[in-house]
Parts: sequence; structure tokens; C-alpha cells
Amino acid sequence: MEVLYVSLISLIVSSFVFIFLQIGLLYKKKLGSTAALPPGKTGWPMIGESLEFLSAGWKGQPEKFMFDRMSKYSSKAFLTNILGEKIVVFCGASGNKFLFSNEDKLVRLWFPTTFHKIFASSSLSSSSEESLKLRKMTPQFLKGEALKRYVGIMDHTANKHFEDGWEKKKQVVVSPLIKDYTFSVGCKIFLSIHDPQRVDKLAQHFNTLIDGLFSIPCDFPGSTFSKGIKASKLLIRDLVSIVEQRKIDLAEGKASLPQDILSHMLLVTSSTSDEISTATRNLTAEMEIAEKVLALLIASRDTASCVCAFIVMYLAELPHIYDRVYIEQMEIAKSKPRGELLNWDDLDMMKYSWNVASEALRLATPVQGGFKEAITDFEYNGFSIPKGYKLYWKSNTTHRNPEFFPDPMKFDPSRFKGSVPAPYTYVPFGGGPRMCPGTEFARLEILVFMHNLVKRFRCEKIIPDEKLVVDPIPKPVKGLPIRLFPHDDKQY
Repeated sequence: MEVLYVSLISLIVSSFVFIFLQIGLLYKKKLGSTAALPPGKTGWPMIGESLEFLSAGWKGQPEKFMFDRMSKYSSKAFLTNILGEKIVVFCGASGNKFLFSNEDKLVRLWFPTTFHKIFASSSLSSSSEESLKLRKMTPQFLKGEALKRYVGIMDHTANKHFEDGWEKKKQVVVSPLIKDYTFSVGCKIFLSIHDPQRVDKLAQHFNTLIDGLFSIPCDFPGSTFSKGIKASKLLIRDLVSIVEQRKIDLAEGKASLPQDILSHMLLVTSSTSDEISTATRNLTAEMEIAEKVLALLIASRDTASCVCAFIVMYLAELPHIYDRVYIEQMEIAKSKPRGELLNWDDLDMMKYSWNVASEALRLATPVQGGFKEAITDFEYNGFSIPKGYKLYWKSNTTHRNPEFFPDPMKFDPSRFKGSVPAPYTYVPFGGGPRMCPGTEFARLEILVFMHNLVKRFRCEKIIPDEKLVVDPIPKPVKGLPIRLFPHDDKQY
């Protein structure tokens, strides 16, 4: 009997070993390779390495998480677990090039669970499909002739912003003020909302929503993630109301189709059809448009405001750079009749100012990286990447890397004079077919702000060593309080 038991146990063990070997062989056959996943660690279940990833930004060293693991595991790619997902991080210019050039071939756009929970209707389709929808809804409004029309609107908004929020004051806190400016610009150009009270009402919940997008996806009362979901619902509710009113205004001839992005989105959406009832389709369309508008407002508000705040900081710290920007901007101001708004040609003359802005974008990139998903099995640099794996690229693996930018922490606008950085090393707006469609819009918004700032004031930091953090975008921890020194001879 004992021999029988031993034989049965041996048979069972042998069967399990055989099954596992077959699974392994099938998996290797599927990959077509014996290559392994990139090295790394995934940390605790659910949390993974999210705390280390986020805390590096809270400490003002967002590149440390990346460089530590590049040094320990591989400078090309490593495995981690952040924001609730196992993720392979692609590093350096070669990683950027691979991901950007293989969009919709080997990889596609992907967003973490937090994005789909906060943007509820987007969970019904893939991240890539949602991005494509947004691009189809906003093509001509973010390029060409439309952009030329926006310059005057931005300049008028900036003038009013500085008159109301900066002039006749000895000191201001920069970050919240600039968010007011960029959000006002977005509301006017995307939604034709000019009433400051309506703008303020929409702006109330934005910071909470942004924090929720880049939090650990734990949905319990009082958590950052839970607050972000609640803020999103409130904003979507207000935006749906705006969409509904616009539909009425269009039907009654009180609004026109080409007046802004919202009207164009309604036109594009109404031209599509499906099998569901009209009432359901209308509700779905209104929700979808509201979420797309919300995404545009987030991008225009937080991307440009982040860069503008750091430009103010560097101009306050570095008088020699301020002087060159001031000379360039005053040449433009003096060439125009008093009261005339900026135009497209004026912005083309702001060469040095844009070099300054580009360097600020390098050191304080608003969107620190982007997520992808493998849509097939493939190999990269000797590592296997299975289908379905989530991938991530991070701008700081090149932006703050001495291999690509010597003395990387030094603020040096001359890096952009007369030449451009090597391909795939400077990626503040991403790259490839998914490169941010609002890149040129952001350039206009930033340059208009710089013009209106330097022609009015010289600035001085009140807290010389104010800490800088990434939470979830770069920002001075106290909001950058500065003293204002108005110019004696106003030439505007």
C-alpha cells in the first residue's frame, strides 16, 4: 500500500511538472524568443512602487526614481508597479524613439485606471479611441488660421488679467494667478465664456480633479482619488448644462457653428448615427462632449500655467536673462501703436523669449511622461514585452540627463539657439502621431504672457530658496510669491 501511495504522489508531481513545462514552452513559442522581461521589482500588491514614484516628485527630485532604477537594473528599460499597474518603463532617447515611432504598430495610447474612473464615459472605449475622437473633433481649431485669430484674444485677456490681478500691487503669488489667466483663455476660446463669475465657478474643482488623476486608485471616502471622482462629476454636470444651452442657442440662431470648439464638437457629433434611441444618443453625446471639453481645459490651464510660473521664477532669479527678454519684448511693444493687440507676426519675432520658454519646458515639463500599451508581443533591446503589458516613458530620462544636456540642472536658453536638441531627447509635448495637438496653442499662450509680464514689471522672489515639487505637475510649493517693480516709463 505504501508503494502505491508513493507511486501516486510521484505520478501527480510528474504531471504538474509536465504541465508547467508545457505552459512554459507554449509561452516561449508565443513570444518566439527566450528573452525575459526587463529587470525590476513590482513592490507591494496594488500599491507597488507608487509611493516611491510619487514621493520623488514631492521631494523635488522627480528624476531620482528613474535614474536610481536605470542604474540598478537597466539604462534601457526596467519593470515597476505604479498607479495600480505593472509597467515597463522605457528610458532615454532610444526608448522615446521606439515608443513614438511604433504607435498603432506595436503600442497604443493607454491611461491608468484613475483616468477611466474620473472620466467615466471614456471607460466604455479604449484610451486610444478616446484620443482619436478628440483629435477628430478639434482639428482646425488648434492650427493654421484659427491660431492667428487667437493671438488677439489671448493678448486682450492677458492685459485685463494684469490690470486686475497684478497692477497697483507690491507683491503677488504667481501660480494661482497664472492659472486664472490660462483658464480664462481656455473658456473664451473653447466655450465663448467671457463672464468672470462663470469662469470662476467652473474653476472651483480643477485642482482636486488633477490631484485625483495622479493618485493611488483607492476609492474610499476622503481619499484623493475619491475626491477627484467627485470633482469630475461636478465639473461634467456644469459642462453638460453648457452643452445643452449651446444646442438651444444654435437651433435658435443665437450661436454659430464656427465660433468655438464647442459648436464644432456638436456639429461633428450630430453627424454621426447609431442604432440606439435619439434620447440616449443625445445624452451620451453631451456627456462625451463635456468630457472632451474638460480634457482641453485641463491641458490648456495646467500645462501653460506651469511653464509660465517657472518662467517668472527664472526671470526673477537670473537678471541677465530677464534683460534680454525685456529688450526683445520692448522692441515689439514700441513698434506698435498704443493699445494695438499682438498679432502672429509679433510672436514670430520673440525668438529669444521662446528659447527661455523652451528651457523652462525642459526643466519643468508639465506632463512628465506618457503611458502606452503593447498591442502585440515584441522584443526591445533584448527584453520581451508581452501583449497587454503597460509601458511608460518619462521626459526626465533625457531632459535631466547629462548625456543629452550637459550640466542639465543649469538654466541655459542658449541650448536652443540656432539648433534643436538631438531627436527624441527634448519631448515636452510627447512625440510621434500622439504628440500633443495643442503644442502651438501653448506656445502662443506662453509668449503672450511673457510679453505682458516683462513690459510691466521686473520681479524678485520673496522666498529665495522656495522648494520645488512635482505633485502631479511641477510647482513651487508656496505658489511663488514675488515682489513687483513696475517700470517707470510704460511703453504700452
